[in-house]
Amino acid sequence: MKVFEDRFWSSRDGLKLHFRDYPAPEAADDLLPVLCLHGLTRNARDFDVLAPRLAASRRVICPDLRGRGDSEYARDSATYTPMQYCEDVLALLDQEGIDRFVAIGTSLGGLMTMGLATVIPDRIAGAVLNDVGPWLEPVGLARIKEYVGQGRSFATWVHAARGLEDAQGAAHPGHSLDFWIGRAKRLMTITGNGRVAFDYDMKIAEPFLELDVDEQPDLWPAWEALSGTPVLILRGALSDLLSDATLTEMLRRIPGAEAVTLSDVGHAPTLDEPESIAAIERLLARVS
Repeated sequence: MKVFEDRFWSSRDGLKLHFRDYPAPEAADDLLPVLCLHGLTRNARDFDVLAPRLAASRRVICPDLRGRGDSEYARDSATYTPMQYCEDVLALLDQEGIDRFVAIGTSLGGLMTMGLATVIPDRIAGAVLNDVGPWLEPVGLARIKEYVGQGRSFATWVHAARGLEDAQGAAHPGHSLDFWIGRAKRLMTITGNGRVAFDYDMKIAEPFLELDVDEQPDLWPAWEALSGTPVLILRGALSDLLSDATLTEMLRRIPGAEAVTLSDVGHAPTLDEPESIAAIERLLARVS
């Protein structure tokens, strides 16, 4: 049964953007909503398991960032940047009249969460950063550069699943074909010619590929902007993007943050793991 409503909002540069709106039960209207922000090549379906579970007690909003899922593609690929994504999300929050919220951000979504904390710190009541931090390991960024924007397509969902396993198997070892088919259906769509392809505008890669992996902007002030807010960091023990050393420094700078490292997972945890769900529910219990 469909537990969400497909809704839309407009960006300030005129794009029609899509979000899934999981309404809260009437008895829980006073609880703060959750804003789920997906990763670079992902979309709102990334939260297919987590969002309905959280919606049992509070409203959950899962946007498709511009150029992903059911959101319109940007007219100018130069707008595929975290700063623009944050501006788009602010327009969504304004449309929905959301003053305070809890952010859950995977990878790019976590960077957006830190970015939002620099401009609206009082509106973020709690934050979950999924396998991302103020410093991103160059080896992980280089790996992402190898596949983003490649535009591969597949004949069937099984072929798509096998292709994903070939590319990402090291981050999720030991999983069955069913797991990879599920991942494929979150990340991909059936195109007009009947093939299965990634569900994003290949041009999102253009600004990302210009990034110098060794000369990253200083995001530590953005991380510290979350000080005084309940924060959870999820990290895959096999991650090549968020190192244990960076995680340790994050905890030093915000001593009250909770960190959970998931064994046998790389970049990034799917947020379907029991440990992830339990940790997220602990954080939400602190921000009711």
